[in-house]
Amino acid sequence: MKKNITANVASVNLKDKRKSTWVQIKRMKLLYFMLLFPVIMMFIFNYLPMYGVIIAFKDFSPGLGIWGSPWNDFAHFERMFSDFLFIRALKNTIVISFLKIFIAFPAPIIFAILLNEIRSPKFLKVTQSISYLPHFMSWVILSAMIIEIFSPQRGIVNFIITVFGGDPVNFLASKVFFIPILLITDVWKEIGYGAIIYLAAIASIDTEMYEAADMDGASRFRKMIHITLPSIMPMVIILFILRLGGILNAGFDQILNLYNPLVYEVADIIDTYVYRSGLEQFQFDYATAVGLFKNVIGIIFILGANAIIRRRSEHGIW
Repeated sequence: MKKNITANVASVNLKDKRKSTWVQIKRMKLLYFMLLFPVIMMFIFNYLPMYGVIIAFKDFSPGLGIWGSPWNDFAHFERMFSDFLFIRALKNTIVISFLKIFIAFPAPIIFAILLNEIRSPKFLKVTQSISYLPHFMSWVILSAMIIEIFSPQRGIVNFIITVFGGDPVNFLASKVFFIPILLITDVWKEIGYGAIIYLAAIASIDTEMYEAADMDGASRFRKMIHITLPSIMPMVIILFILRLGGILNAGFDQILNLYNPLVYEVADIIDTYVYRSGLEQFQFDYATAVGLFKNVIGIIFILGANAIIRRRSEHGIW
């Protein structure tokens, strides 16, 4: 008897939930209609192309098509892990990605906290505008500027070196200087725009916490450490997890426009390796296999990072 009553109550609650859900959908039908277009675009450009991943497991021939091409028993994956160039690209990708996480990821957080401490509105607007600008310029334009700045013949950096009696240095052809230039220019391009989301998180902090800290005699540095940083930590954790999901994305646009054969040993990454294999050498099936491997590693990292953080704290993506 009790089981029947419980089942009836659950059934009624489920019907009420469905009814309330449809009422909310009807009430906000215009918003859902607006949402329909990006969902359709995402389906067309992000999900439908996944059909082509099949060629990673085939010896693809454009004449035979995807289904007409023969299966290759994971031959591309076996070739991948026996290819010296792929192993080198994988190592370089991991090194550059982790360096960007440790150096470029914290930079917008620190910058946002420092911007929050600026008391002059005019100076704040000018600083934000200058820092945001590089983000809206493509790496094609920025790389041309960087190449000119570090040029051995025309660059201002080498001009200063020669003024002080030194010899010109070809920085972008040097295995020692290329990676530091990548890190510095990546921070310069994204630090301002990346700080926006942290500034929004800082703006949502309850001002009474700062007022209470002022009454206790806390310095501005103490307030940054004990109020601002802990308050934005949930946002930092979420963005960090998402960043780990792209652990094998080391900056294709940046490196493609800046590197050259002289620095392949330290700068050739998986994306540039896929670019050369797929578009220059027309090995579409092998390039797809490498890209699939990269995406699987990204999914593993994002799931693992989220699981670890959820165990140790209440924050996470899901």
